[in-house]
Amino acid sequence: MSTEPETTEEAEPKAPGATAEDRTPGAAVAASPGVGADSGPDGDGDDGGRGTGEDTAEDTDAAAEGGAESAGEPAGTAADGADGEAAGAEGTGSEAAAQRSEAEAELAAQRLERERIERRKAEKRGPIAAGAGLSGTAADLLAAVRAVESGEKPVAPALRRSEPAPRAAAPEPARRPQQMSAPAVPASAPAPRTVEAVRAVLTGAGAPDGLAPQVVAALGEGADDQLREDPWQLLRVTGVRPEQADGFARALLGTECGPDDERRGRALTVWLLEQAALAGHTALDAPALTAALTQRAVPDPDAAVQNTLAEGEALVFQDALETAAPVAAPAHDDAGDDAGEAEERPVRVLVGLERYALAEESLADGLARVMNSVPKDDGSGADWERAADSAGRSAAELIRTVAGHGLVLHTGGDASRAEVAALLRAARGLGLRAWAARHTTGGADESRESGADSSVVTVADLLSGVRGPGRDADGALDLDLLVVLDAPQLDVETGAVLAESLPDGARLVLSGDPAVLWSAGPGRVFADLLAARVCPQVASRTPDPGPVGELVSGIGIGELNQVEAPGKEVVIVPVRDAGEAVHRTVQLVADSVPRAIGIPAEQTQVITPGHGGAVGTRALNTALKERLNPGPGRFGGFDPGDRIAYSPAPGRTMPGHVVRADAEGLHLDCSGVPVVVPKERVEQSVRPGWALTAHQAVGLRWPAVVVVLPGDAAAALTRPWVYTAFGRAERHLSVVHGVEQALQRAVAEVPQKPRTTRLPALLRAQVPTAG
Repeated sequence: MSTEPETTEEAEPKAPGATAEDRTPGAAVAASPGVGADSGPDGDGDDGGRGTGEDTAEDTDAAAEGGAESAGEPAGTAADGADGEAAGAEGTGSEAAAQRSEAEAELAAQRLERERIERRKAEKRGPIAAGAGLSGTAADLLAAVRAVESGEKPVAPALRRSEPAPRAAAPEPARRPQQMSAPAVPASAPAPRTVEAVRAVLTGAGAPDGLAPQVVAALGEGADDQLREDPWQLLRVTGVRPEQADGFARALLGTECGPDDERRGRALTVWLLEQAALAGHTALDAPALTAALTQRAVPDPDAAVQNTLAEGEALVFQDALETAAPVAAPAHDDAGDDAGEAEERPVRVLVGLERYALAEESLADGLARVMNSVPKDDGSGADWERAADSAGRSAAELIRTVAGHGLVLHTGGDASRAEVAALLRAARGLGLRAWAARHTTGGADESRESGADSSVVTVADLLSGVRGPGRDADGALDLDLLVVLDAPQLDVETGAVLAESLPDGARLVLSGDPAVLWSAGPGRVFADLLAARVCPQVASRTPDPGPVGELVSGIGIGELNQVEAPGKEVVIVPVRDAGEAVHRTVQLVADSVPRAIGIPAEQTQVITPGHGGAVGTRALNTALKERLNPGPGRFGGFDPGDRIAYSPAPGRTMPGHVVRADAEGLHLDCSGVPVVVPKERVEQSVRPGWALTAHQAVGLRWPAVVVVLPGDAAAALTRPWVYTAFGRAERHLSVVHGVEQALQRAVAEVPQKPRTTRLPALLRAQVPTAG
């Protein structure tokens, strides 16, 4: 590595700004007598498409005992969210009006899957037989569920216990997904009368009337009556904080309002679970949840959780814990000994939102079906062996493994995608309908893994039917082999839809780099599958090339090595403060990299930890636009030629540039795909794109990357964030370095924060562990 020797001018340092991230909630709540004033139009932090609030980190960190990603955490999904605050529509005008947008189609797929899960849930309802040995809070939670199942409402804190009946075996659910041929119907606009009624309730309690449409969208018809009956329902609006809901409730209820109100406890329980989902958890340990409620001044957190379960707003689960070795039960000669004295396996009690819990169960069922089904008769073993012999070493191992298994995990860096390309060619040579799906489109390496053919689509396009093989008569994807690239970006809901969409006998390969940042949505599907060891795993032996590849490979194992970079492939640019960091970043993109490396500015991507602060994406994009494409920003702050980051759905980012703007909306070119964003969606779906966060950039690569590490970002750095950010560079990496020893410490000592999920336990219950 080297420091950059040929900058043409020394920056006059600008005054440092605020901290690296302006942590504001995801929806505006203006100052008022009843509602706090610490809200803004969007959230900050490294976002993957989900809006969140200022205190997400402290709430979910407390709730998950360190398992939540913080709002300032670049790798964290709690803050990985402002980009996808709303899913944009990918078409407009007379021609696109007759077609569903990508976001609408994706929502349709999710809605169909949710209906299937609801039917499955109804089939599986029944008393819980396990847990007879539980005591204390865990027993109370379990008793609450049993009471709900029997039609009773538990009395807190002393719950009535219902005698468990033997649980009937649930019938095997239908595996085939429903056909998704009908276009999605956009949600109708809220009735003006309902909005006005809600506006009157809000203003009467001193809350901003601008929240009325969001309240109606969250609560539906009769939202005004719901707010009067339960003011804490305001927490269902994205970005509203508990203290703001408390102020609204005080203004509305007067002396009847108190911290021990049952409605408040239920609303805060649901809110904490939602914040945990934003942080990547699919459920929370019951003790951690009650501890977080205590921090929120809920006098009886156990009763709050029990009431939430009784109302059906959350679910409780028992997962058996893995033990080092089974404990042998003592021998008993007396046949009259109680069988109940037998040793029980330890369990953990989890509480989660229904949508994520059922999606995780559906995902486990779908993956088990793929693993247990016999692959289609698609060629003899000799044919597969000949295809493997003609490939390289790692590719040959992948081909041989796929030949005999329904589900295979493939791990490796960017260079390992050549092995995926070899697998696709071999499968098609054997007559298989082989497809690959990736997380997003754009960047410099979009077609490398497919050999520039058209059988690589995005996961969203595949599931919605916009592109890909389409569906067969049963509604399953019409293919024999599916390779999912960027597998670490799969969340549980998308994974569930994908697994249930595969036909019987199809092969599934999940391929990706386990060291990169996890998905923006809840879950860690790829990491959970690797940990569960229920299917074959093929590790690539193909190293990423060059000094950048050597540097990134070292980071992946916790080592920040100095690498030889004779062609200035890796350059370190020390800075003293925020102003100098912005100046040197602009200088690198606009002058130094094009002149010294030969890579133009439009092929250079800037990556920084967060959106807010003096060196966040907002500040850097403003400075880069002023230098590279100055203009008045007549259409939502954009001008033709501006680089943008378009978010068609939560958690997805498509880089591109502005073509023009007219009455239809903002016309974009996203890697050759024309997109028209309606005027009313521009602010929510489109951001300037010269500078991105690492979570926006995951799954993409560029010829040159400038990673900016201002001094106030030191606490936000983790090994996965550094690995992901540095790994976006193909030929050249510049690091604007202001964090001193914090970078090396993050690489060596700060791994990915854990997420609480149920997938490994669910898989082990259905599939034996692979040797």
